[in-house]
Amino acid sequence: MIFKDRDEAGSYLASEIKKLNPGDAVVLCIPRGGVVVGARVADEIGAPLDLVVPRKIGSPINPEVAVGAVAQDGSTFINREMISFLGIEDAVLEEMIEKEIREISRRMTGYRGSDQYPDFSDKTLVLVDDGAATGYTMLAAARFAGNTLRPDRLIIAVPVAPPETLELFKREAHKVICLQSPEEFYAVGQFYLDFSQTSDQEVLSILKKRPDGRCRLADGGIQNSEFRRQNCDRQL
Repeated sequence: MIFKDRDEAGSYLASEIKKLNPGDAVVLCIPRGGVVVGARVADEIGAPLDLVVPRKIGSPINPEVAVGAVAQDGSTFINREMISFLGIEDAVLEEMIEKEIREISRRMTGYRGSDQYPDFSDKTLVLVDDGAATGYTMLAAARFAGNTLRPDRLIIAVPVAPPETLELFKREAHKVICLQSPEEFYAVGQFYLDFSQTSDQEVLSILKKRPDGRCRLADGGIQNSEFRRQNCDRQL
């Protein structure tokens, strides 16, 4: 299956989520592309939308090579084999993690106006992204949700991911939904006709239009003139 775009992928994903009767659910999506998918899911299952902002941890040698990911509470998923292979010392890894946690807090405030969440302990949280390759950021998000938000039920939902990544997801969630999981997997974008980059402004536009007041940007978020001047001309 090749999806027309992220919106279509979200519609297909919502159809599968509905089969689980998620009840009192909240869609928690990963910016940026995951917000487009998550917004469609939230609309179709009648759930509020919120964000979680995990960050990839890149190798000190080549930042494009991921060695893991971290969420805002320090929940991590680390590829220990890669860390050992690259010879990254524990002290260096801790510095990298702390740097990304600070950046997460900045982005959470920019997108949401706050890095605090309401009580989700009686909710079903549906973690959504536009796809997964290594799955590191989703795994960090899932550990954050489980450790800090403590929902009644945790579902990971993605349009596409390789089989080995889905096996990792199954260890972190009560249920995993994936529309397709091909053995020959090279990149998430190969399963979309339109996989153009989602901008920060598109994310902000989606959030502003949400009927759920919690997800509207509060004063001091991206609408703050100082933050806007520093960030609107570049990707968050």
